[in-house]
Amino acid sequence: MSVTIHRREQAPWTVLRVGGDLDVVGAPEVRQAVVTAVSDGSRLVVLDLSALDFVDSFGIGAVVGALKRLRQRGGDLAVVCPVPRIRRVFEICDLDRILALHDSVDDATEVQRAGRGSVPRRP
Repeated sequence: MSVTIHRREQAPWTVLRVGGDLDVVGAPEVRQAVVTAVSDGSRLVVLDLSALDFVDSFGIGAVVGALKRLRQRGGDLAVVCPVPRIRRVFEICDLDRILALHDSVDDATEVQRAGRGSVPRRP
């Protein structure tokens, strides 16, 4: 299965809903979707992975690359990852230390509205 990406605006966020397999084939498509969003002026992006079936190291690399690209431009990335087996991949890679993993798009965007940022806070 290939990756599907649907873009929508939920001001001030650009939401990229990613479905299918985020792997060696799908990762470049996600990278390009983020590049396009940033080129269009987006600085706050939600990667909604709730429809994702599979993620591998190439997919993880695309997410980290998106985070880096946005933060270099003064923006931020929020990741929606409600599926436990997909969330576990991020946790195993310790990415939950640099990315807040949200259960829904509304949760992800609310964090920014509340002024808390998307980076998880550790005690």
